[in-house]
Formats: sequence, C-alpha cells, structure tokens
Amino acid sequence: MTDETTKNGPDAAAHEAAADAAANVENEAADEAVLQPNPLELLKAENGELRDRYLRLAADMDNLRRRTEREVKDAKSYAVAGFARDMLAVSDNLRRAIDAIPAEVRASADAGLATLIEGVEMTERSMLSTLERHGVRKLEPVGQKFDPNFHQAMFEVPNPDVPNNTVVQVVQAGFSIGERVLRPAMVGVAKGGPKIVEETNSVFDQKDA
Repeated sequence: MTDETTKNGPDAAAHEAAADAAANVENEAADEAVLQPNPLELLKAENGELRDRYLRLAADMDNLRRRTEREVKDAKSYAVAGFARDMLAVSDNLRRAIDAIPAEVRASADAGLATLIEGVEMTERSMLSTLERHGVRKLEPVGQKFDPNFHQAMFEVPNPDVPNNTVVQVVQAGFSIGERVLRPAMVGVAKGGPKIVEETNSVFDQKDA
C-alpha cells in the first residue's frame, strides 16, 4: 500500500480518526452556540415585552378612569332631567297665569291683587333660578337661525327685514340641561327674507358669547 495509513501504520490512522472526531465535536458545539440565544438578549426581549404590556395596561386604566368620570358626571347632570321637565310644566302654568292678567287690571290692581301677582312672579323666578343651579338653562333663540335640534317651528312669519328661517318669536320657552336639550323651544320663523349666512357657532356658543 502507498497511502498515508499504510505508510504510518495503525497508530497514525487512529490519531487521524480521533482528530476528525474532535473536529466534529467542536463544529457541533459551535453550531449549538450559534443556535442557542444569548441569555442577555432574552432578558432584554422579555423586559421590552413586559414594558409594552404595562404601558397598554396603564393606558387601559386611564381610559377606564376617564370614562367612569364622564359617566358619573353625566349621571349627576342628567339625573334630574325628568324632575326638571315636570317642573317646567309648573313654571309654564305660572307664566300663563301672569300673562292672563290684562295690563289694565295690573295697572289698577289694589294692594292685595298686586301682592298676589308679585308673589306669582317671584315664585316663577325662584323656580327657574333653582333649575339653573342644577344645570337647566333657558334657550334664547330669537334672532338665531332655526335649528331643529333646539327649536320646534310652529308657524312662519312673513318678514323680509330679517334673514329667511330666522327665529322671530317664541311661543314656549325651550331649555337645555348640560349639553342636551331638555325641551325644544316652540318658535315662529321668518319667511321671505334674504338667505341666512351659515354660522359655525352652536346655539350654546351663541348664547354664551
């Protein structure tokens, strides 16, 4: 034989085999080292995931807190809506009683009748003031563009001196509670005037301006 194994004998062959085996073990170990994730990188990834979860949970809790606060505020604001609406009917009756007194009767009223009229007027003002303290506000639509969200048109008034569709008369006062309409105002609107220019302010903004 002429190969290296024959030349060097059995010991050389064994030595070569051992070297090949060692090389294979080293290669496998190197491959495992490449495939095995770095523990520090694993910790960093886990920490990032936990941080994201915490931030999402914190955001959810903040949204829940805000929603709860809003719901509690709405509950406080609108809890008296039914009662306030009933009280408006009483206020309407007081106003009708006052308006039913002819001007000449008021002018010539004796002390007793004058005191009675004044008492009814004071009762109406006190009732409206109490409702206002609980968030109920009277709408003031005269001169504003008709808005079906806040007004109920009862009739049209030919009036070329004001823009068409402008509220010119209130038959029954309207009221809001918070940002909601408690009762729309019953109104008369102008017909035949120039076209109204669109405005961006809401009824509430116009009232508060």
